[in-house]
Amino acid sequence: MTVICFFAGFWASWVFILFAIFAALTAVGIHDLSQSRHAILRNYPVLGNARFLFEMIRPEIRQYLIESDREEQPFSREQRSLVYQRAKGDEDKRPFGSHEAVYEAGYTWLTHSVVPTHFDDLDFRVPIGGPACKQPYNASLYNISAMSFGALSANAILALNKGAKLAGFAQDTGEGGISRYHREGGGDLIYEIGSGYFGCRDEQGRFSPEKFKKQAASDQVKMIEVKLSQGAKPGHGGMLPASKITPEIAEARDIPMGVDCVSPAAHSAFSTPIELMEFLGQLRDLSDGKPVGFKLCIGHRREFMCMVKAMLKTGIVPDFIVVDGSEGGTGAAPLEFANHVGMPLVEGLTFVHNTLRGAGIRRQVKIGAAGKLVSAFDIARALSLGADWCNSARGYMFAIGCIQAQACHTNHCPVGVTTQDPLRQQALHVDNKSQRVARFHDNTLKALGEMAGAAGLNEPRDFLPYHFMARKGDGQMTEAADVYTYLPEGFLLEEEGGDEIYRVRWNRATAESFAPPDAL
Repeated sequence: MTVICFFAGFWASWVFILFAIFAALTAVGIHDLSQSRHAILRNYPVLGNARFLFEMIRPEIRQYLIESDREEQPFSREQRSLVYQRAKGDEDKRPFGSHEAVYEAGYTWLTHSVVPTHFDDLDFRVPIGGPACKQPYNASLYNISAMSFGALSANAILALNKGAKLAGFAQDTGEGGISRYHREGGGDLIYEIGSGYFGCRDEQGRFSPEKFKKQAASDQVKMIEVKLSQGAKPGHGGMLPASKITPEIAEARDIPMGVDCVSPAAHSAFSTPIELMEFLGQLRDLSDGKPVGFKLCIGHRREFMCMVKAMLKTGIVPDFIVVDGSEGGTGAAPLEFANHVGMPLVEGLTFVHNTLRGAGIRRQVKIGAAGKLVSAFDIARALSLGADWCNSARGYMFAIGCIQAQACHTNHCPVGVTTQDPLRQQALHVDNKSQRVARFHDNTLKALGEMAGAAGLNEPRDFLPYHFMARKGDGQMTEAADVYTYLPEGFLLEEEGGDEIYRVRWNRATAESFAPPDAL
């Protein structure tokens, strides 16, 4: 056809367009026959490329044409639509009844009261700061979870922070440090310190007390959070290639240009439970008494008990602990880590809550929860399991326009949320999206207030496990309190009694080392 169109073009010039098309396809076919990477292209030159085209657009085809409203990949269309509607201020009600399969195993519902309550003030807050805290923070019940500048674009960070400022809640900086865009927005910040100590490191990448003190002195910084592990990739470090480091990222992280930026898997400032508590105490002193805590995804349960024993031994008790579930998100993680490493939020949160109760210090420590919490029901359930407040990352990403393209690690985010490409970032209009962030926060807390009112509570933090029911595999219903029981205060400090699973691990835990006792 290439040859025929070439000669036919001398009689009708428009045929040269067909000649160019067939010539290009011929070149593709010759290339396919000569290459050795793909067997399908050698057997089916030209046509075989259709297979790779469909594979490339498969996620979009599923999301827009095939996926049902309630199919999670990882957030269902129903969940995403709820965020979009609340962020835009659109109607978020549903007609015609529930789409849930209410008689299938796993279905969960809230028990309501015949004497519901009403809230005039929907700005629900929790005071964070123990006896040693000089500057306690009155936090919203729903804040922005840790997302670093670098993982998110400049416009995304700025829109999130301006939205947090408008609605009066906090943004976690992520371990990438405090960027100029965090500061420009003026919103409250939770300064997260990871193993790379970005923004407070010396030339060798170790913690710098002097630089940290300068960062923590900012009025915007309301709390200090040490990141021990992240739900989507617990126990895994990271590396930002030198080619992706911009001058603004280098400025925020306090790292040199032209050198790979490494986040080690472990911290260098401490290696034992006691050293961790001493480090938290140091951060509290350097920040002039601001709330200090840590974030983790539960792995070895005994290791968390080692931390709690160190709290008791040193008398240094964190002001808060954030529990991240393994269902949490990330810009990029190995598949094995994202799917099979770390404890899910429900079990992790329950364990942390009951361990602190067993050690008699639950009232001193506030607990935050993170991991796919985008609706008022998600928040209410987390509060019932022991959380004092909740964080969301992907929920707020949806609020600024994320379409779940799942291209976060490619620098090709189509809506400018997770890219450093200046052209793609321009699609994200900061002022418009910041309004959406504020509306999503406020409308979600409004819905939370309506749920708490339906249950007859005085405030959302009064949710308890018995307010929720679940359907078991045999079709019978059970109270969540039967599965996620609040264990007695101080039972771990007594000689016997209490839950045996907790006690066995507590007896094997030591404040001096994270290593198991038989390895010491």
